[in-house]
Amino acid sequence: MTDAETVLDRVRESNQTALSRLGSSKSLYASTDGDIDTEPVLEATADAEYAAWQTFDEWAGDESNEQAREAFETTADEERSHYETVSERLDEYEPDDVPALHEYLRGLESTVPRVGAFAGRILASKRSKEQVVGFFVGNADPQSAQLFRDFGDDLDDQLERVSDLLEAVCDSDDEWERAEEAATEAIEAAYGEYVESLEAMGANPKPVC
Repeated sequence: MTDAETVLDRVRESNQTALSRLGSSKSLYASTDGDIDTEPVLEATADAEYAAWQTFDEWAGDESNEQAREAFETTADEERSHYETVSERLDEYEPDDVPALHEYLRGLESTVPRVGAFAGRILASKRSKEQVVGFFVGNADPQSAQLFRDFGDDLDDQLERVSDLLEAVCDSDDEWERAEEAATEAIEAAYGEYVESLEAMGANPKPVC
């Protein structure tokens, strides 16, 4: 019998390489264009949190499924809070680029693929967030490290939320397959941008550091 736990396990397994590399030290190198310092790391984080806020706010605005709409609204509020917290540490920074992951998410219009892609986004984001925590630990900045651990805790809450959503919106094998496919495509979007960024800087994206 298909359930959320089974699907999430399959997504993790089938995307093991991509998720591992998104959780490697090269992920910060890719997201900061090779400038791994406090301000670029915070700017890259602000971009990601702002994009997530806008994506889930957009989804909540036109979602017909009540449970999904409420989950998207809650997530948008969390991501807005994350963005505002990070932006307070920056000097008048305005997010500009939309990450490839969120370009993909914003192209989804129906509930099941959205919920699946939501799951994929969480799995990818958890890996990259761990590297941000590690950066601040290495910089002897425990306050910032704890801040991003708290963001990671919110992602754990979101994973529980999306698991409940998957159970609620997937009633057939076809819907479970569509959700799983969207989760993988979300991870592939994030990983594709990671590879492209590293290759543009002449770095090899394959070895895990």
